[in-house]
Order: sequence, then C-alpha cells, then structure tokens
Amino acid sequence: MKKIILIIIDGLGDKPIPQLENKTPLEAAKTPNLDRLAAEGVAGLVLPLKFGDFPHSDTAHLALFGYDPKIYYLGRGPYEAAGIGINLKKNEVALRVNFGTVDENLKVIDRRAGRISQTEPLIKSLQKIKIKKVKFILRKSYGHRAVLILKGENISSAITDGDPGKVGEKVKKILPVCFGRCGAQAIEKGKFTAKVLNEYLEKAHQILENHSLNRKRKKRGLLPANYLLVRGAGSFRKTPSIKEKYGLRACCIAGGALYKGIGKILGMKLIKVKGANGLPTTNLFGKFQAIRKSLKKYDFIFCHIKATDNLAEDGNFLGKKEFIEKIDKNINPILGLKNTLIVITADHSTCSTLKRHCLEPIPILIFGNGRNGVQSFSERACKKGKLGEINQLKLMSIILKLASA
Repeated sequence: MKKIILIIIDGLGDKPIPQLENKTPLEAAKTPNLDRLAAEGVAGLVLPLKFGDFPHSDTAHLALFGYDPKIYYLGRGPYEAAGIGINLKKNEVALRVNFGTVDENLKVIDRRAGRISQTEPLIKSLQKIKIKKVKFILRKSYGHRAVLILKGENISSAITDGDPGKVGEKVKKILPVCFGRCGAQAIEKGKFTAKVLNEYLEKAHQILENHSLNRKRKKRGLLPANYLLVRGAGSFRKTPSIKEKYGLRACCIAGGALYKGIGKILGMKLIKVKGANGLPTTNLFGKFQAIRKSLKKYDFIFCHIKATDNLAEDGNFLGKKEFIEKIDKNINPILGLKNTLIVITADHSTCSTLKRHCLEPIPILIFGNGRNGVQSFSERACKKGKLGEINQLKLMSIILKLASA
C-alpha cells in the first residue's frame, strides 16, 4: 500500500472575481508544480458537507477523514482545546472564543477585533472570575482566538452560541438547548450553564472595555478587543482513532489549534514545525520538509495550510492568489516521491467577495495512481477530471482504494 499525503489548503476554492478577469484566485495564480501534479494525476471536485447553512471547518475535516459529524462531532470547543494541549476532564465544557469588537449596543463591529494577536494581557485580566462555584479558564490559542473552559458541578454543553456569526448583529444571549428527550436534570443543567456563562460574558465585557490595552488601541485608531464571542460548546468523549478505523499510523502537521485538535482527538501524532503559525507568514517550506521526513514513520500524513481561508474572509483575493503561488513555490520537498499518493484539496471554499465560507465545489487532485489529462489545478479544470463530483464523506474511501491499487 502506498503512503498517503493529504494536504488541506483551507478555503482554497472561490468564485470568479471581476478584478481577476473573472478568474478565481486559484485560476489566476501561477502554479506550475500544482498544475503538473494535476496533469499527471487524477482530478475532480469535492462537494462540501453542509452543517447548517454553510460548510464549517471542524465538521468538514471530520467528513474528509470519513467520520460522519452526525455521529462523531464533539462541538468546536473540545477540538480547539485539544489543539492547545488541554485534555478535557469530567465536569468541563469547552468553547471556541474570538476576541471581537462590539459597540455600546453590543452589535458586532468586527468578529476578530482587527485580527488582534496580542491578547495575553486581556486573557490575564479575566482569569479570576468565578460565578456560583463555576471556574472560567481562558487560554490563548493563536491570533484572535482563545478557548474558554467551564469547570464545575451541574454544567452542560447543551447551550447555544453567543457569536452571531455576522457583523452588524447583536451578540446572542446564551440559551439552553435540548437534543431529543431531555430529563428534568439535563434541562436544569442547561439553564444553569447558560445563566452563569451570560453573567461571565457580561463581566468580561466590562473588564475588557476598560482595559488599558484596549484604551491604547483606540488611541491608535485600532479596534478594541472588548467582547468574547463564544461558540461550539462541547465535552470530550472518545472517538475511534485513524489507526483503529483504517489501520494507518497517522500524523498531523498544522499551525491552527483546531486542526491540531482534530488530529489529536483522531489519534494522530502532532509534528511540530518551527514557524508554522496558521498565518500568511507560516513556514511552508518547513511543513513540506516535515511531510517528507514523516513518511519514514507514518502511513498517513495530514498537513493543514490555513492562510488561504483567512485572506478570503478578509476579502483579500490578491493576497489569496499570492499565497497560493507561495504554496506552489515551496512544495518541492514532496515532489518526486515514490510509492506515495499525494492528495491536495480543501475542507471548503471561501468566497473572497462574500468574505465567508461558501458552497462552491472544491477542487481536488490525486497524484500517484492514474492520469486523466487535466492540464491545470483549478475549479473549472478539475470539473473535467476523471474523479467527477465526490461526496466529501466518501473521499477517504476513494483515497484508500487508490493507495491500495
């Protein structure tokens, strides 16, 4: 069986953009190495898994690995927590946090507070809040992201999100939710958790609003990080590992906490790469070198590249195009490998004009078994590929079949 390299270029797909002569950033980018892999391999389109109105990174990644989110999804929080080294225990609930900016009416001005990265002083100021014997532990992830852990008796992950997901909308009050039949005890736990979390968020907002760092940011014309936008509450439960499910020794190379966390929870060994930070400045060459080295020990290497998604969410289609070109220039360490299947795709498309995840089909190339004559790696070119349109949940079975042939 061939070794498998799965490279996920987050948010790679896009819609055509008038300023790029009605090309997508991928179509407009100069990518001779990716084009050669597509021309000498097989290509197609992956139909993204919708979870709600649009694809989401966490559930899309589970689908890519062949794990149905309806069965295995834990909530965003536990994956983020695992990615920064927190192993959730009993009576602990984790939530994903964005440091965001709100106005005096609690309407969201920016969900990422201008992509603030210096959040350590803010986090430190919130560490002593305790409400009704529930401890609130806030930990930095990367950039504007953090993880909030609720620890105490009678808490529940059956609560709604506070993050409205859109600019211009008011932050949402946390409410209890009931999945299926809920007993009286479960309902009371949900109500209690929602109550204490709402109180915590209000107190945190007051502290952040008056924090010296935010006052300095305002004076410099920067957005204050004055609110914690929380979502994806969840608790840990055991998930079958890649080894248990497929018999593969697997590792994960990523900069973002979510992707490290998904890898860790699925039993992948986390490979550290100096300078791999999930940002446009990430050490791409180091990541590809790490992939090559990892082939000696592992059968399945998952490598995640984040910045394409961030740039598209900021509407920076030129930056997305240039970053794709940067990926192409740094991919040399994994070219020319023998007995290896290289799979390059994305978890979802991110549309630069919409500044969000979108439902556009995702281009995919698989190099190492077969050839179908597609001459470039792009959305329109891959549409003509031999693989056709692939259900995201079935991709792993196709990869395993090609690796075994």
